[in-house]
Amino acid sequence: APAYVGDDIAHQREQTRWFGGMVGNHVADIVSRYGGDGAVPRVLTDYIKDREGYDYAEHGRAGNTHTAFVPDEVIDRFCVLGPVENHLKRLQELRDLGVDQFAVYLQHDAKVPTLEAYGKQIIPAFR
Repeated sequence: APAYVGDDIAHQREQTRWFGGMVGNHVADIVSRYGGDGAVPRVLTDYIKDREGYDYAEHGRAGNTHTAFVPDEVIDRFCVLGPVENHLKRLQELRDLGVDQFAVYLQHDAKVPTLEAYGKQIIPAFR
């Protein structure tokens, strides 16, 4: 999932909103195939209602133009944002649910500082 270490949550959400758009694209495919009445969690079907297509030319890019429909709540659900403490808390929550692997997407404007924080402060906390 996208991870962004820093203090400006609003900026981090804008930098990672692309992920909610990408997930919305996959949810839309599932809904069109299986329907939206129970096969897919309502929290997902609700947020794609305002979706107006998907542009693969902007797939996985921060600042893309087709993700305005993605609410902050969805970003907060799928991304790990904020200071190191937020990352430690969320990763512990995931660990408690049985997650034992986590891939960090660094598709934003703070790749190096986020990677350094993971290497120096976050990963060592889980050893």
